[in-house]
Amino acid sequence: MQYAPEGQSDGTAAATLQPGFLASLFSDLGVGEEAGAAAGDGGAGVPAEPSPEAAGVEAAEDEVAARGRAAVLSHQRTAAVRAEHEHLADLLRRAALPVSAMDFESQLRSYRPRPFPAAGGTEEPGPDGPEPRWEDFAPPVPEPQEGAEGAGRPLLDSGYQRELAQARLRHQRALREWRAGRAAAADDSASAERRAHEALEEARARAVQEYNDSLEECRRAYRLAEPAAVESLLERALAAAEGATLDLAAPCRAVFRPLTRTAVLDLDLPPLALVPSLDGYRLTTEDTVEPVPRPLADRANDYLRLVARLALRALQAADAVDTDEILTGVVLNGWLRDTPSGAPLCLLSVDADRDALARTRLLPAVADGDGWAGEGPEPGEGTDGAGHDGAADDGAYGGLYADAEQDEALVRLRELSAAVSPDPYGLVGVEPGAEAGMTVPTAEDLSAHEFAHLVRELLTRGGLAEWSVRLRGPAGLVATAVGEEGSALPGRWVVWASRPRGGAEVAAAELRTLVEAVREEGAERGLRLTTGRFAESALDLAAELPQIHLVDGDGVRELTESQLGMLLGAGG
Repeated sequence: MQYAPEGQSDGTAAATLQPGFLASLFSDLGVGEEAGAAAGDGGAGVPAEPSPEAAGVEAAEDEVAARGRAAVLSHQRTAAVRAEHEHLADLLRRAALPVSAMDFESQLRSYRPRPFPAAGGTEEPGPDGPEPRWEDFAPPVPEPQEGAEGAGRPLLDSGYQRELAQARLRHQRALREWRAGRAAAADDSASAERRAHEALEEARARAVQEYNDSLEECRRAYRLAEPAAVESLLERALAAAEGATLDLAAPCRAVFRPLTRTAVLDLDLPPLALVPSLDGYRLTTEDTVEPVPRPLADRANDYLRLVARLALRALQAADAVDTDEILTGVVLNGWLRDTPSGAPLCLLSVDADRDALARTRLLPAVADGDGWAGEGPEPGEGTDGAGHDGAADDGAYGGLYADAEQDEALVRLRELSAAVSPDPYGLVGVEPGAEAGMTVPTAEDLSAHEFAHLVRELLTRGGLAEWSVRLRGPAGLVATAVGEEGSALPGRWVVWASRPRGGAEVAAAELRTLVEAVREEGAERGLRLTTGRFAESALDLAAELPQIHLVDGDGVRELTESQLGMLLGAGG
């Protein structure tokens, strides 16, 4: 180490700090005051006052440093927002993956016997002791006699040859005994292993057979439309469909109604907070970081796209598992459980019959590859990842997701006449197609397709065939049917069935409308069916119209019990 000459400084503490970035750095480290005290006024301990130019430079550098820190913070927060968008895009892609069929055939197990493993590369079991060696049995070679020519002359001795032959016999006998002992020991060990292997194979075959037998029992119960068997199969299929999005909690429960052979599915929708509420962050002119909120309409579109895919996936799982065509239709209600009031809100409802499900390709197409599955560029593509000055521009993700009106999944749902909330973030709900918890439903509890199926089933068993629905809605339907001659309902009929709400009665004007419909359709008779009651004026008019027949709510319940052997609750 070198030292400065006596009376002189080493140039470290006494060096005058120049204004600028290094001066501010030393000031932050607490060095500036000491340096100034040593250098100012010849070491008198009075700090030197900075010049106005130095103070201005230091203030400008502080401003640049603060802006740099704000830009870094903006970039980091925008990267976190981008990760949220990419996660949502990945969920949209995985929610649209096709589900595996979970019908009975796919769940059957097969037994394939495993061969007994041959012992390879290991020593065979056997008695102790090495293999008999010839050296241990060979007689000693006699010494050559005097006058013998050549080294082979002792082998011509007759006595030696007899001893050699006897030794070979003893060696062969010992070798045979040793090998026989080894073979016996090997047989005993192999037999034990084989018996253990065969016992294990028998247990495997028995377990597979017992499982297949139990599955066949479930299948017989399913074909008999027993609710427990149908619901068990549906829920297994729905649980398997969730395998692609295990990180997204969206359980779906199933209830089967034997009266209409309809499955009512209750799907729990993800929380609204799953969809990012920001486009990113940006740096303001005041060097502060402020969030860039997304338009509420964009968030609603993204949320509806996701729940539409979840609903289509559940519908496909239920449709794919019903290979025996037990179901006549499926009602799916999407419930938002996480609401400010705590009461569940229905944001989506689908009421589809089996024919409509068969006609509709339920899941939308998915782009190949990993990650992005939506339209437009991937998140952050074509940008610096942070937008202007380390922040996201307004609408940076505007091309990320398709407009809800053009989204394929939502288009498919609308083809199924689904009711979808127009504003999920405004907590605008829709009317559920049917309530899943009704064991003995009333007519009001049935969905539109369920009510139409019930009316058709009752009248078909009464003799009406060639059923053709003209109009159908939540309140009822209008259809034509033909009954064979000699049946209870011969001729061509116009059927008008309804389920009035709030105790409304069928008035006489509706019977006059039915008479006109019978005339227009060229029918012979008209049937006015209601789950409620007829007004007195309607009853009086029906007495004057022999071609018009009436069935009220009591009659519908009696027909349900007599024709179908099931109960329909009072109401409606």
